[in-house]
Amino acid sequence: MSQYVSDIDFVMIWVDGNDPEWRKSKAAYSGEEAKFNINDVRYRDWDNLHYWFRCVEKFAPWVRKIHFVTCGHVPQWLKLEHPKLNFVKHSDYMAAEYLPTFSANPIELNLHRIEGLSEKFVFFNDDMFLIAPMKEEDFFVNGLPRGYAVLNPPTADKHGIATIIMNDLGVIAEHFDFKTQFKAHLSKWFHPAYGLQNLRTCLLLPWRRYVGFLDLHLPSSFLKSTFEEVWKEEEDLLKKVSSHRFRSDSDVNQWVMSYWQIATGRFVPGNPKIGKAFYLSGDVSGVVDIIKNQKMKMICLNDSEKVANIDTIRRQIAEAFDCIVGEKSSFEK
Repeated sequence: MSQYVSDIDFVMIWVDGNDPEWRKSKAAYSGEEAKFNINDVRYRDWDNLHYWFRCVEKFAPWVRKIHFVTCGHVPQWLKLEHPKLNFVKHSDYMAAEYLPTFSANPIELNLHRIEGLSEKFVFFNDDMFLIAPMKEEDFFVNGLPRGYAVLNPPTADKHGIATIIMNDLGVIAEHFDFKTQFKAHLSKWFHPAYGLQNLRTCLLLPWRRYVGFLDLHLPSSFLKSTFEEVWKEEEDLLKKVSSHRFRSDSDVNQWVMSYWQIATGRFVPGNPKIGKAFYLSGDVSGVVDIIKNQKMKMICLNDSEKVANIDTIRRQIAEAFDCIVGEKSSFEK
């Protein structure tokens, strides 16, 4: 009997920060030296990509297709001929004038242009992992993506993306009146799945505009048609962002698509406790315990400039993954 296959795709973007040709290209456009510095943590390779594929195969075997997106570099161990794998170069779906780009924002905002992409897809950064069995309903219900209609103001952080989040919110405020949409989808704004997170929304209701959303930094469920709709409404802005080779404070990012789905009510409330994002630094014993004992379904292992002992942490994380997905997947040679 053949294994059941859904109509849900996974999309994952990856960069090999160790690739000397990529470094040389990045340096040519940035004017910086072609070597790693602490500001490049968003590009750093943790040598754990194979665990991502193992986790998908073991915990979400129902996925229809994996669209693996890079600027062109390929891990030596990856089987490009795998029937469920679609290897996608930026040049395969992005306009030539936008390339090369060293910002994730243009790469993510144009994902709907990937040839053969399903209407329902889940977007992953390369630091987001499934660590326990997943169901289709964890991502989509009755054709609608899971979402989290919880008000939460962005955190001020000069090293983060608070300005980009504010730009995302500006787009939403331009197209939707918060109070109108809130009343129209009240049962999705106050929902048992959110648990105590509902209190955040209660406390922020006096504000008449969108003050921010709860962002889980976990795999995100999208409708391809949402991307198409936002592009139709905000083409000039998205073209401008797509032209940025490096991240800019004037950017929007793919979260604007999530916010759009929430503002329109085209989503199904999900449980925020399904996973958690961790910013790695010195002690990762808690993260290791969560992975080994599969205490959540999803996890994000966010790199940080505070990581001083990367080799030790990398080894500890790898040992944790070996406990749950120690054998090679069919995606590995």
